Amino acid sequence: MRLPYRPPPTPETTGDTALEIRGLRVEFSEPGHASATPAVDGLDLTVRRGEIVALVGESGSGKTMTALSAIGLLPPGARVTGGRITLGEEDLATLPPKRMNRVRGHRLAMLFQQPKAMLDPTCTVGSQVAEPLRLHRGLSRRQARARVVELLRDVGIPEPERRASAYAHQLSGGMAQRVMIAAALAADPAMMIADEPTTALDATVQAQILRLLRHKQRESGMAVLLITHDLTIVTSIADRVAVMYAGRVVEEGSVREVFDAPEHPYTRALLKASLLQSEEGKLFAIPGSATQSRALDHGCRFQPRCPLSQDLGIAGRCSGAEPPLHTCGGEHRCRCWASEHGTELRGEAVGV
Repeated sequence: MRLPYRPPPTPETTGDTALEIRGLRVEFSEPGHASATPAVDGLDLTVRRGEIVALVGESGSGKTMTALSAIGLLPPGARVTGGRITLGEEDLATLPPKRMNRVRGHRLAMLFQQPKAMLDPTCTVGSQVAEPLRLHRGLSRRQARARVVELLRDVGIPEPERRASAYAHQLSGGMAQRVMIAAALAADPAMMIADEPTTALDATVQAQILRLLRHKQRESGMAVLLITHDLTIVTSIADRVAVMYAGRVVEEGSVREVFDAPEHPYTRALLKASLLQSEEGKLFAIPGSATQSRALDHGCRFQPRCPLSQDLGIAGRCSGAEPPLHTCGGEHRCRCWASEHGTELRGEAVGV
């Protein structure tokens, strides 16, 4: 499924910021509980025009909550309590619902997990792809229908005239995701968020969807925030990667910088768990639980699961204060006390 490596875009194509997130905090409030639980805690992230940025991390790290905060579709009980989500000149976190409806699907689009479940089973494929065309482009019903057929053909759906009259249950998973891509691209958005867009698809269909997504991104010049737990997808499609743990970014940089020379022990553990197998054919599992980290109100959040702090004798510092994101070279940045002081993290001495 691996696609050819694509070098990062030149600065000329990424000089302007498409989406900027600063200090984002999202909390869950449970009935009967006075305190709120942070799902995203002080997240900083930038996506520039014309690039694909991958946001990776374990389940529960806050990736999807970040996406839903940007698109304005947080589930009940969740709310943004701090920070900014800037698209162009507007802070999406503070937009009134009516204005957010104008942004969503027009300037900012989203691909969801499980596309067949996201399509309305009572409406035809054509009517759902046509909705952003009529809402944001002001096309007539006939004009929208003609454009829908063009869009379905453009994303590789055979017999687009017939498929436009089909319903979600009549589509395969890969076909449904192509329909979702057509709907997302209908209004020519400047920014797309793709949340696990190939989940539950077989390897061949995954590769097809990734090629299609990359082709459409190159063709339109839009920015893409790709949320995934599959690191092989990151190496095949993304320009930059941000590693998220317990609600905030712990390492970021170009895909080649981060994957060839990971500085944070958590990134190394993710790579080992995702890409390497033991001689017995078993995948590596990261010891401990991320739940431990969410309970911490100070220090490095990965410290309870990190073998490096004990091995280097810096456990006191790691548990006493959280390290800032510091530059490791180029665009590569890492949140780790050992890395900040130039400690070598590569090799078996890391213990992960």
